[in-house]
Amino acid sequence: MVKQTLLLLFLFLSISFSSCKGKTNPTPPDQPTNETDKKVVVNLTRGDKIRLLMQDTLILYPQVPADWPVISIDTSIVFQEIDGYGAALTGSAAYLIHKKMTAEQRRELLLQLFDPVKGIGISFLRLTMGASDFSLSDFTYDDIPINETDFALEHFSLSQDLDDLIPVLNEILAINPNLHLMGTPWSPPAWMKTNKSLKGGKLRPDCYSVYADYFVRYIQEMKAHGIEITHITPQNEPLYFTANYPCMEMQAEEQAEFIKHHLGPKFAAAGITTKIINYDHNWDNTAYSLHILNDSLARRYTAGSGFHAYAGNVSAMSTVHQAFPDKELHFTEISGGAWATDFGDNLMWNMQNIFIGTAVNWSRSALLWNLALDQNYGPTNNGCSNCRGVITISQPDGQVTFNEEYYSIGHFARYVRPGAKRISHLRQQSLFKIDAVAFLNPDGSKVLVVTNYGDDYQTFSVKQGQKAFSYSIPAKSVASFTWD
Repeated sequence: MVKQTLLLLFLFLSISFSSCKGKTNPTPPDQPTNETDKKVVVNLTRGDKIRLLMQDTLILYPQVPADWPVISIDTSIVFQEIDGYGAALTGSAAYLIHKKMTAEQRRELLLQLFDPVKGIGISFLRLTMGASDFSLSDFTYDDIPINETDFALEHFSLSQDLDDLIPVLNEILAINPNLHLMGTPWSPPAWMKTNKSLKGGKLRPDCYSVYADYFVRYIQEMKAHGIEITHITPQNEPLYFTANYPCMEMQAEEQAEFIKHHLGPKFAAAGITTKIINYDHNWDNTAYSLHILNDSLARRYTAGSGFHAYAGNVSAMSTVHQAFPDKELHFTEISGGAWATDFGDNLMWNMQNIFIGTAVNWSRSALLWNLALDQNYGPTNNGCSNCRGVITISQPDGQVTFNEEYYSIGHFARYVRPGAKRISHLRQQSLFKIDAVAFLNPDGSKVLVVTNYGDDYQTFSVKQGQKAFSYSIPAKSVASFTWD
């Protein structure tokens, strides 16, 4: 009997040791289980989709356990402030949410998207000023017969936004009244342009002033509807102007002229504090932003620079930061789509480039493209035919599918709240397949987001002051940790 007992004990210890060394163990072997002492909340999304923002709790120790590589957090070393994380509420997205869902479906969805307790707490939205490639039609806020002009903006109207966008925004703001909102035009009214078309062309030199008035009116009239525009960019993708949807060429010297002699002074005269963010195009060009910021007068009115990720590398944001460390950086657009369908690979790419990547390269925000599209990647307005929304709202029943972009946003927006500061973290070299970023929230809580790009479990300890905890993160997975 004694021999049998010893044999069973030997087998149990052997199996336990083996499971700790293998690929299927979700926690370190010395992870305590005292329910009353659990103080770290961890949310995990696995690339294989076995767990999707699933919550667990861990114990805080007074010291780091032996034998585990360490990620050290230092709250005394502070970097940029965070404004928020989210996506674009395009005309197409607003239409689907407003017209293709029941009131009950819409309420439930908006809570899941914008409530930080019941949902993922999206804290920043980008809005299209007029039509984009994801609208129901081409329009601006001052459309008149092609050979007429309206320098007094007598025909300015938000009427088309009143159909879907403004009602949905007001429902969102009832859930999260502190939302950051960025307005971006794809084109001025056609009568302001050299080619009298919403597609291509440039802003007429004699229309620089009235176009600045157009921004002022937009901000003022949105405010009259209870909507505070916190940021604007003068032009979406100003170096891509051959599309078959609203677009316009605006070179760096033209945008500098518009900002320093028209938009900036008009904002100041009207008492508008909305931040002007320059460029709003791809990482492959830093010269554009640097040209504007090198102009002392344009720099005076410019809060910072915005970037997209369709070309170039995220390190471009650090290049601009190093030249002008007092100016903000924002990441304003990237889309997933049918060209990339592997959930785990997309999750890893989003972490490496867009969420962890932009944060460690000084961005105050990370915004994806369409918040919602239907099962046919639309409605589209002569733009991308296979772009994926953060969520998919299927027709005709209004059922929602939460895509990998939703979980990517959720790992940041839900835990890293507006006003948080990125703080220092150091990880040991043995964690070479691990990426991480840390934040200090306004309420004093700490956040650490960790991604494991490798094919095996990675076990590590986290130390912050006199507090420590340990965790094993599965292959190709993301974990967000929060503690007081």
